[in-house]
Amino acid sequence: MRWHLIVIRVLALIVCFASTCWSQPEKVKLCHLKSDPAAYNHKLVEVEAFVSHDFEDFSLFDPACPTWPDIWLEYGGKSKSNTIYCCGPTAGKSRTHELKVEDIPIPLVENDQFKQFDKQIQPPFRSGKYGSIVHATIVGRFFAGIKQTYPNRVTAWAGYGHMGCCSLLTIQEIKSVDPQDREDLDYGVSYDQPEINKAGCGIQGLVPLEMSNSLLRAQQQAEQGERSWAFDDPQRVASEALIEFAKLKVQGPLHLKEKRRAPGRFVYEWRSTAKSMPYMVVVSRPYWLSFYAKDPKRIAWAVVEADKTFCESEK
Repeated sequence: MRWHLIVIRVLALIVCFASTCWSQPEKVKLCHLKSDPAAYNHKLVEVEAFVSHDFEDFSLFDPACPTWPDIWLEYGGKSKSNTIYCCGPTAGKSRTHELKVEDIPIPLVENDQFKQFDKQIQPPFRSGKYGSIVHATIVGRFFAGIKQTYPNRVTAWAGYGHMGCCSLLTIQEIKSVDPQDREDLDYGVSYDQPEINKAGCGIQGLVPLEMSNSLLRAQQQAEQGERSWAFDDPQRVASEALIEFAKLKVQGPLHLKEKRRAPGRFVYEWRSTAKSMPYMVVVSRPYWLSFYAKDPKRIAWAVVEADKTFCESEK
């Protein structure tokens, strides 16, 4: 009888090692992971960050870190995230075999936290068709990829994800995930853009690509009383920002037309004349900003997208 117990325990240990269940993840800040990918290559890590999921996007981000280079995400086990991106057969909710990356098997704990996480990143999104931002603590195996040199001698680790953009974190367990339960916040990833139905017309973006610092400053200014009205007046926020971004020479606030609203988001349009091409402004209370506010329940409105529509004949 004792001999049988020894055999059972030995077999259990073999299974445990094979599934990496005895591995202890190394807790790491996302900024550290992005700044030195090679140091964490093939390591099991635990990271708390925001997850961005949309068309051609399943990645980690933190407003405190540089946007680039990115870290792509993928589920371990036989589950897939149903992310559509280039290249190959990427969409879908399942695979026939357990994920293996660089000859390393990647298991997946499909617990309640994982199910809640997966539900939040899948349609229907809280923001409509504009993807989903989730805050979670993830345990996964990290793959730095290949060090590559880009124009201007910029180097980065990449090779995974959309167009080989990124390093890779394969998800083995979701340790925690925050709910998306507030109607005053915007959980969307991407933003509205003008609809172009006329040949020879296009869109000029007016907002800088790196907006995180600007949104943080706008929140701080509202909290300090410099722009306290930004907590309650999204139209004024849109008007003042568009005048600044587009360098408009106008007197007084713009007369904006509301085109759409969603939880934590307003979309406005403005035309200098009735027949002129429109400007569009998107004002948001970004979900992630609540993690940096003095009072998480008081988030200022801020412009996250501003575009000018033009046609070649009008240039």
